[in-house]
Amino acid sequence: MEFIFVIKRYDLFDLEFPHGFRRHNADALRTLYLDRIEKHGFFAERAYCEQDSGFKQIIPYSIVTRGDQVFLLRRLSSQGESRLHNKMSIGVGGHINPIDGVQNFLEAGCHREITEELDIAEEFTPLPVGIINDESNAVGSVHLGIVHLVRLERGEVKVRETDMMEGSFVPLEELKKLAKDPACNFESWSSMIVEAIDTIL
Repeated sequence: MEFIFVIKRYDLFDLEFPHGFRRHNADALRTLYLDRIEKHGFFAERAYCEQDSGFKQIIPYSIVTRGDQVFLLRRLSSQGESRLHNKMSIGVGGHINPIDGVQNFLEAGCHREITEELDIAEEFTPLPVGIINDESNAVGSVHLGIVHLVRLERGEVKVRETDMMEGSFVPLEELKKLAKDPACNFESWSSMIVEAIDTIL
């Protein structure tokens, strides 16, 4: 049984549910969302929350860049979440678990997910840059992404979980073209972020 960090939808949002990627500076992000998440969030059983959109599962979702390149992943059909099989993604992330503690748990969860999925050959600091919310499908309706940017200088990046995904850096302009190609099968979150990626980088 897995427990994950969630917040009730109406403790998170006021009169509207934002859709897509919303860029926020650190102060605005804290005022609008992070303070609420820290105050009202709690751990609950994942299997239950996956079926109830009254809860939002909080997901640190990190974009790794190096110069004008973005790290692009393809999730293989061998990974656990069947709804994401064979999809392309620029986001590295996952659920916050009790192992991440109660102090700075969002930052801890972000670092844990990145280091579990990727081997990065330099020090890095994820910078929160906004949120991603998608109410149009079953996956999005039960998740909220806290989007982070990881800017690398020169270090190599390798996928650790090679049985679950593959990845490499691609130039920004190539990424934009791929995201517009339906055959590339991008995750909805990644597609939305690519549309606004010039506001992030």
